[in-house]
Amino acid sequence: MSEIQLPSQFESFAEARKQGFVAVKNLKEQGKKVAGVFCTYAPVELVLAAGAVPVGLCAFSDETIPEAEKELPRNLCPLVKSSYGFAITDKCPYMFFSDLMIGETTCDGKKKMYELLGEFKNLHVMQLPQTQQDEASQELWYKEVLRLKDRIEQDFGVTITEEGIKKAIKVKNEERKLLKEFYELSKSCPPPITGAEQLKVLYGSQFKFDPEVKNREIRETIDKVKADQAKGVENVSPAAKRILITGCPLAGVTEKVVRAIEESGGVVVAYENCIGVKPVERLVDETIDPYRAIADRYLQIGCSVMTPNPNRLELLSRLVREFKVDGVVEMTLQACHTYNLETTQIRKHMQKEDMPFISVETDYSTSDAAQLKTRLAAFIEMLS
Repeated sequence: MSEIQLPSQFESFAEARKQGFVAVKNLKEQGKKVAGVFCTYAPVELVLAAGAVPVGLCAFSDETIPEAEKELPRNLCPLVKSSYGFAITDKCPYMFFSDLMIGETTCDGKKKMYELLGEFKNLHVMQLPQTQQDEASQELWYKEVLRLKDRIEQDFGVTITEEGIKKAIKVKNEERKLLKEFYELSKSCPPPITGAEQLKVLYGSQFKFDPEVKNREIRETIDKVKADQAKGVENVSPAAKRILITGCPLAGVTEKVVRAIEESGGVVVAYENCIGVKPVERLVDETIDPYRAIADRYLQIGCSVMTPNPNRLELLSRLVREFKVDGVVEMTLQACHTYNLETTQIRKHMQKEDMPFISVETDYSTSDAAQLKTRLAAFIEMLS
């Protein structure tokens, strides 16, 4: 198997979060406003249209959890505890430099954490409906989008123009199209890149703040991978079992799941979760009222907080077919009740698809890395 020379952009995206700390500081010194977002439900087009910079805030490390547990219960989702811990310790530069934080009423843990966070951070909480199925919920979310627009204009001292919001929609849609083209490279058999390399770009793209530079680097990465494919270069064994990952957000310490899979004879070809396909798959309609279009697009994200949640099932079925998946791995975080409860439904759905499925539960420590590898290696061996 020929050795592939991976594009330098892969390491660029891998380092993006760390390098972004300096970039955000520089942007602040230039007078730019920064809006931190916790979730893919936050419509970042409004931030861009205001001339501000959106940045992701969710933390993926157990570093500050002990500090968070002085106020929060121990049996709480590690993502919630980590996020709060980084906020109270100011160890996350993105939280430190945020002029406004945008939260959303997804899970109960986040809702109550936001009440505490709002006591010392400038926080706006969007009231997310719990269903996508009825007109009342759709109307509520549309009004929440408009309420966020008003808050951003008030806090940042700007007016979001019609031209500005349409331009922001176009820019984000272009980014989504490029990221979709990038991850769809892994539909090939064998895929041209590993799941670890794919994740570097999908996650790291959140921390590149110049849209034109970011889109250019994604384009260059795609073109380089395609060029190597055309030369017959293989980076992944054709015998590797093709795995789809679903479940909770995956980054930081939880990348141990990807490592366990790819060190055991598998390759991750698709990420359904909100670090992967889920926030990229749908575009904002550029032909209708921009705020209605934004509301419609974001409300359709298939998160486990929605009841019912048919969009997740539909997306999973499609990804299984299109990426020629051999098995599905669900990664859930301890005490993430919505995803843990939805596991039964996902397992039944995968059985209907005649698709091997395993669910693993973890947290932000590395203590279970060996156990995870043993379980996932056995699962991949079963696929042979």
